[in-house]
Amino acid sequence: MESVIVAIDGPSGTGKSSTSKAVAAELGLDYLDTGAQYRAITWWMVTNGVDPADADAIAAAADKPVIVSGTDPSDPTITVDGTDVSGPIRTQDVTSRVSAVSAVPEVRARITELQRSIAAGAEKGIVVEGRDIGTTVLPGADLKVFLTASPEARAARRSGELKGADVQATKEALVKRDAADSSRKTSPLAKAADAVEVDTTDLTLQQVIECVVTLVEEKRAAK
Repeated sequence: MESVIVAIDGPSGTGKSSTSKAVAAELGLDYLDTGAQYRAITWWMVTNGVDPADADAIAAAADKPVIVSGTDPSDPTITVDGTDVSGPIRTQDVTSRVSAVSAVPEVRARITELQRSIAAGAEKGIVVEGRDIGTTVLPGADLKVFLTASPEARAARRSGELKGADVQATKEALVKRDAADSSRKTSPLAKAADAVEVDTTDLTLQQVIECVVTLVEEKRAAK
């Protein structure tokens, strides 16, 4: 099989992670959750007393944490300085701060370099999911997919994941994060000009997975 690099972008709650992991597993590709890396560096800042609102302090510390991402889609791992942080990075404390930390150019440069090195080392190919993969991190990706969904559908999915979370509050938080991620100066959330847009609002997860698998297989066949 031809090695293939797949970039899957889109805002929270569109099914990026579930789709990306399933597509990678089905096609025998590696998988990288870039959002987890930004959460990891945010967790490190919070844990080490660096104010997430202080861009200069964030920039000065951006190179300090050692972040290692496992790329097995059936068991994606992430460690910071040797510590498993897969649980801690999903807390509300980190979630509420990740956009501010991610907007710092030095953080994006550091994490982007890490992401590119992981993709370059993926011999079988890789599915990389995030917000700026097709536009900034891997503009030469073989296939770029941009997942979208209505704010209502995204909020319902995310509140379901968060077990009992208020749907309206979740929707407001998602819209707020979209605005922050789309308006940041460095690598904003955006759809690449050559990306295939898939609206997942009325699709089941399995339908989205099948759609993306078909797109990848078509791209492989054309290589």
